[in-house]
Amino acid sequence: MLRILSLVLAVVLFPALSAAQDLQDILQEHQKVVAKPSRKTVGPVLNSLAASGLPEAPVFLQSWQDKEVYVRNDDGLFYYAEKSGSTYTIKDLSSGGIVAEGLDAKAIKQIKPNGGVRKEIAAALVQFQLSDPNIDRRTDALNAISRNMDPSQLVPLQASIANESDAGLKLRKEKLANYLTARFGETTDDRIAAITNMAGDLSVEGRAVLSQILTTEFLVSQEPLTDANIAQTLEIGEDFTQIQAYAALVENADFPAPLGEKDLRLALEEQVDGGKIGGFPVANLQSQSAREKAYDVLAAEGAVEKRVTAEDISSAVANWNFYNVFVEKDVAVTQAALKAQKAVTTKVNVNQFFDLSLDAISLASIYFLAAVGLAITFGVMGVINMAHGEFIMMGAYTGYVVQLYITNYTASLIVAIPLAFAVTFAAGVLMERLVIRWLYNRPLETLLATFGISIAFQQLAKNIFGTQARPLTSPGWLDGAWIINDVVQISYIRIAIFALALLFLGLLLFILKKTRLGLEVRAVTQNPRMAASMGINPDKIKMMTFGLGSGIAGIAGVAIGLFAKVTSEMGSDYIVQSFMTVVVGGVGNVWGTLAGAAMIGIFQKGVEWLNPSNTLAAQTYMILFIILFIQFRPKGIIALKGRAAGD
Repeated sequence: MLRILSLVLAVVLFPALSAAQDLQDILQEHQKVVAKPSRKTVGPVLNSLAASGLPEAPVFLQSWQDKEVYVRNDDGLFYYAEKSGSTYTIKDLSSGGIVAEGLDAKAIKQIKPNGGVRKEIAAALVQFQLSDPNIDRRTDALNAISRNMDPSQLVPLQASIANESDAGLKLRKEKLANYLTARFGETTDDRIAAITNMAGDLSVEGRAVLSQILTTEFLVSQEPLTDANIAQTLEIGEDFTQIQAYAALVENADFPAPLGEKDLRLALEEQVDGGKIGGFPVANLQSQSAREKAYDVLAAEGAVEKRVTAEDISSAVANWNFYNVFVEKDVAVTQAALKAQKAVTTKVNVNQFFDLSLDAISLASIYFLAAVGLAITFGVMGVINMAHGEFIMMGAYTGYVVQLYITNYTASLIVAIPLAFAVTFAAGVLMERLVIRWLYNRPLETLLATFGISIAFQQLAKNIFGTQARPLTSPGWLDGAWIINDVVQISYIRIAIFALALLFLGLLLFILKKTRLGLEVRAVTQNPRMAASMGINPDKIKMMTFGLGSGIAGIAGVAIGLFAKVTSEMGSDYIVQSFMTVVVGGVGNVWGTLAGAAMIGIFQKGVEWLNPSNTLAAQTYMILFIILFIQFRPKGIIALKGRAAGD
């Protein structure tokens, strides 16, 4: 530790000496030590190199550590060497220039520091890297420390904190120094203080440090342990079975292993004599108990070793104690670590719930965007539009085509959203005029017709764009994620979709509540016959409503395409969820669609959290839940009001 401290002081306090000597001069002052280094003698060399402040010093240290430094026998100078055939080319340590070529192998000698010396060099290199002017090298040094923490890194790391110019790196250095102190601090008080500081640390590194401090090992002992830091005294029947306890004695106390069924059979086969084993006919040894009796007879005769019986196991484990013991010997340190780990675990659970809630809200916003157009169409017209997913697909492909011509992704997104609405609105109006209007009040025929149209749209997309997934690239400002802490984060694309969902919620509410079109839509939704008698044209309203619903689906397609694959089948991934959202929320109600999307999103994410390895199970349980929900509330969360609500 004193050697490391002196090295640190050399780097920090004496950088002005760099102009006094070059690298070769410093090495010649310690020529014998450099040529034949040892862990006890290498310290002054490292201190001198650190004090020099020479930029080539870290390069030399790395080469020295990697056994790439040679000494020339006739003058004792040090060089880098490259082998070419059977001869060597030596290069100057400072400039890298060629000094001599074609040297015989006997003219130079490779310096091969042992493991202890290389460890000392590594500690010196860490200090150089931690104070390197290049921020990337300082970052690399911190990454190396975090991957493999070592007590020798603590003092150099602490010394580099005061002069760190980058605020982010300084904070990370302080955290790593705290971690190293928690594990390797010189005094118990220092370690406990560092561990206490980690009680609110949610980082993976911090949790790993606490786990390392609380590492346990399994021990068996005939006498109660009095001088060990016991984590848990294991009780047979509560913490493990009697068989497992005896297996631990076999592994740790050289007890004989029980004879397995296969081993028992093989041992008996070797003792067959005249069709009998131990006096028992072979034909009678079909059961395990019969074979054990025969084996015991042979054991009594001395033909085989005695078998370990259940009684032997019971008596053996009764005389031994079983423990999980902390590897860390200091009880106060492990108690502090347990307390900190408990606090961290509680905070992690709270943040995981928050993260799960954000995921559920994000998923709900996607379902809302996909379903809100269908809610309007289904609510006003009663049309089961199986081609709704294809309008989502159509919007996504519109965004892709726009990006082929507008390479600025922000500008292309601004153009794609209204264009996708216009394209899908027109397609929806055309579909309503040509097909849907002839099938009103005929739900089965409408379902079959729209299902056929969806297949036709998918095939048309395959013919135009092929079967390969097409990229719909998000703008650069949507890359990455909003990282709240090491547990909670959400991608910017999901945030943007959530904002878009809120925007459309407000826009639709404004249209439905504050415009003439909205008034007429609500009138037709609640009582189409009465609306017609008041001078409202239901056919026109249905056409506009179908187009509006299709246009919103197109915008949803652009949003979904930013993070999902854009293919001809992408609409089928959302059509089922869209119908479930509409039915659960309440047909024809925007607020109901929002409530349905929220319920389905929360339920699906909850099931995925309980069973993260099987997302298909979440879909299955969600469908079962919705079936049960509809049994108790067939009109959804928010049912329509008015006479039409009873139809």
